[in-house]
Amino acid sequence: MTQSVYRFGGGVSDGGRGDRELLGGKGANLAEMASIGLPVPPGFTITTAMCLRYYDEGRQFPPALRDEVAAGVAHIEAATGKAFGDSANPLLVSVRSGARVSMPGMMDTVLNLGLNDETVAGLAASSGDPRFAWDSYRRFIQMYADVVLGLDHGAFEEALEIAKEDKGIVLDTEMTADDWQALVAEYKRIAAEELEQPFPQDPWDQLWGAIGAVFGSWHAERARTYRRINAIPHDWGTAVNVQAMVFGNMGESSATGVAFTRDPATGERAHYGEWLINAQGEDVVAGIRTPQYLARAARERAGAAPLSMEEAMPETFAELARVFDLLEAHYRDVQDIEFTVERGTLWMLQTRSGKRTAKAALKIAVDMAEEGLISEDEAVLRVDAQALDQLLHPTLDPAASREVIARGLPASPGAASGAVVFDAETAEHRAAIGEDVILVRVETSPEDIHGMHAAQGILTARGGLTSHAAVVARGMGRPCVSGAGHVAIDAKNRVFRVSGREIAEGEVITIDGASGEVMLGAIPLVQPALSGDFGRLMEWADRSRRLGVRANAETPADCRVARDFGAEGVGLCRTEHMFFEAGRIAAVRQMIFAVSEHGRRAALDKLLPEQRDDFRQIFEIMAGLPVTIRLLDPPLHEFLPHSESEFADIAAKAGVGVDALKRRVTELHEFNPMLGHRGCRLGISYPEIYEVQARAIFEAACGVAAASGDAPLPEVMIPLVATRRELELMKAVVDEAAAAVFAEQGRSIDYLVGTMIELPRAALRAGDIAGAAEFFSFGTNDLTQTTLGVSRDDAGHFLGLYVDKGIYARDPFVSLDIEGVGELIEIAVERGRAARPGLKLGICGEHGGDPASIAFCERVGLDYVSASPYRVPIARLAAAQAALRRG
Repeated sequence: MTQSVYRFGGGVSDGGRGDRELLGGKGANLAEMASIGLPVPPGFTITTAMCLRYYDEGRQFPPALRDEVAAGVAHIEAATGKAFGDSANPLLVSVRSGARVSMPGMMDTVLNLGLNDETVAGLAASSGDPRFAWDSYRRFIQMYADVVLGLDHGAFEEALEIAKEDKGIVLDTEMTADDWQALVAEYKRIAAEELEQPFPQDPWDQLWGAIGAVFGSWHAERARTYRRINAIPHDWGTAVNVQAMVFGNMGESSATGVAFTRDPATGERAHYGEWLINAQGEDVVAGIRTPQYLARAARERAGAAPLSMEEAMPETFAELARVFDLLEAHYRDVQDIEFTVERGTLWMLQTRSGKRTAKAALKIAVDMAEEGLISEDEAVLRVDAQALDQLLHPTLDPAASREVIARGLPASPGAASGAVVFDAETAEHRAAIGEDVILVRVETSPEDIHGMHAAQGILTARGGLTSHAAVVARGMGRPCVSGAGHVAIDAKNRVFRVSGREIAEGEVITIDGASGEVMLGAIPLVQPALSGDFGRLMEWADRSRRLGVRANAETPADCRVARDFGAEGVGLCRTEHMFFEAGRIAAVRQMIFAVSEHGRRAALDKLLPEQRDDFRQIFEIMAGLPVTIRLLDPPLHEFLPHSESEFADIAAKAGVGVDALKRRVTELHEFNPMLGHRGCRLGISYPEIYEVQARAIFEAACGVAAASGDAPLPEVMIPLVATRRELELMKAVVDEAAAAVFAEQGRSIDYLVGTMIELPRAALRAGDIAGAAEFFSFGTNDLTQTTLGVSRDDAGHFLGLYVDKGIYARDPFVSLDIEGVGELIEIAVERGRAARPGLKLGICGEHGGDPASIAFCERVGLDYVSASPYRVPIARLAAAQAALRRG
């Protein structure tokens, strides 16, 4: 028979910290603490496997479990000398959840279980404290009614407040035994009225009800939401921990508290926590009473009057401090500890690795490595790469009040406040006069690029985590909230409406790109400050990683940020963004409307010096490093005019009629432009476009090489290739342009020509395509779209539901779909390198900054990943972690 109950305490430990998957973090650590001799109240853990079986069998308990639980209760009885349900010397237990990873506050707990109308008298007699006994009984009724019976918690709180008002008192501690006994009667009356039957009196019925409630809380909405946000699988289940109660509410010599072995906000090596005299744990964590500081120094810094535990209970505090040191040394990590003091005796109720801010995680990892507690490689593994975002962008002041008016998707981290504007031109104009603005759009397009650059942040009503707004904002380091579906934008009247409010242009809002929240007014911000610890950890990470890390960057500002963050080149320079500047868009449109090659070349000749200067600036900043430049990719419709004034302006410059221009727009219309006349298809139709772009690249590269002596390494990338012949035709155009420029300049430089693998056919035919390609870069944004048949700009409406229902583990536009898209990449890697050994392979989609996707890239042997500039440190750390985990 499979064991489902594991004992701990009382000289027994059936499990240990290595059993986290089976016993959950709490159960494993309770057994571990007991095994190293710490004072742990005895108890037992019901396994996570039983939780899954409980659901599989229609929320029923198998008969064998009842026998094991009875044996577990007998273990507690033997260790404590008390009897469950005994009216003279009753055993009371707590029933708590415990998943394999910490999910604080997401699942249910029941304390003081085993109390009824008979055992409360026994508790009063055995403890010699009737007030404590009746206080514990009222706590049990209130908690059990809420957690197990599903009754309204507020009704019991209201009864407590009325009782205190009637007595003219403020604090719970002022209530007498008689007061609590009267309140118990009122609580039982409320429960009976709601249930239409008496409150449960049988301790065994109470126990099984609580076990079922804890298992049931695994699928509570708040728990499912937490798991979705933190990418925790729904099929892990939770354990249940049943443990003898110890009481912090037995008078002035009793207390309860929560503590960390180091400050979880700053990482400082100092005892950190809160405690309360004459209280139970729920009073601390639920804010029922204002807790006191644990350490004297913290109390003095805060100017608080109530004594710290260090001052009020110096001997017990000293014992607790010794436990801090023992646990941190044993687990080799910061510990989050719950403890109770019962009449002067210290009991440990929980230890777990403490959650901490990114700032604290960085400092703690570096400090512990320098203290010799962990190795430098372990320090690299200790910092959540994704959490580095907190260090690189402004964040909201956690102490500031805020009024949330809408929520969307956390598309680009950081926080920003500014006046609402509804178009890019207004954003640029108001920013130019020194005003902070937030650009609010239904969705953004490449034409909005100047307004996005001018804005402090971007808010869109539509779009997902990899929409145009999200991708561009991340590249610029701008906060962005996308897909705020309840925001109704009335651009004509310059307002947006949400939750019954109307926000006009010019009114100030704040957006938090890390949480997806939109708030009214300006909220104070905390600016990022990178410490020396950051540089040290990155140095250790770079020593460990194999994968190169480049940046997706197309402006000098992007490139400087990327280099400052340690990028080893540019993995994706999108040339189309260069064409949307006000001084260039007219020439681009002239090229599009031209009806002959001669007309197109005349327009392209105007763009050549501009493109050459763009590339010159990038090559100068990235001197000596590879720069992968994607030739023009988007469909031409993105550059077309929309307003009558724009048509009139182009017609005047081109010397043609407005009607002729509109006919040309109609000719260019496509029903599905993202799968239409774009990428290399444009280059094949109009090779002069790619020829001029290639000329600009090589003229710039030769110029920089001549001026600095440090030649750049251009990597010219042909987009949207599906066949070898497409690549061969476009490579010939690039090679001819290179030869012509080298002849004119009297010098040559090394360069590569390759392709972006972003179509399933290209991945499957990679062996053939590699015959003409010197590198592949996997464009996973489009490869995900074309593999899944899902538009990333429209998927936000349903992908959250897909993740919640387990169709995808995570949003596939945020973290790579390993089973589908990943398999295509593996096929392309294998076939490409079989045909061309040494073929350079990278990834340049948004997945290049996602730690889980980077781990996949390490496993399949890519040479580099490329991420937006502000995600370069994340990619460096994640690449190191992936290499270390592979061994």
